[in-house]
Amino acid sequence: MIRRQDGITALGFLILAAFLGMFALAAIKLIPVYLENAKIQSTLEKVKDEHDGNRPTVADIKAAVGRRFNIESVNAIEVSDVQIKRISGGYSVDASYDARVSYLGNLYLVAEFNNQVEVMN
Repeated sequence: MIRRQDGITALGFLILAAFLGMFALAAIKLIPVYLENAKIQSTLEKVKDEHDGNRPTVADIKAAVGRRFNIESVNAIEVSDVQIKRISGGYSVDASYDARVSYLGNLYLVAEFNNQVEVMN
């Protein structure tokens, strides 16, 4: 009588565990990057709420972004990296940046973020 085997071998289990472990390590390394991005997006939304409809200037918006970056302890991007452009009826505030995290040895994980709000006059 031929008996059929079910299950996974020890070697198969080790390969699967290593594969899942690599994904888990990547997730653990990227969580702080995404939390920092959430702070930046929240900061831009708060600046929009504060200045929307109040006829702000570029200096007003930059000062508000800098103040809120200090409050939120944002380190991934500087105020000078935030681009403020004039659009019809207001300003476009753009905080685009790349976050790079060491993964294994000389391998890196790179996340690209593009946060943008429009502050209207």
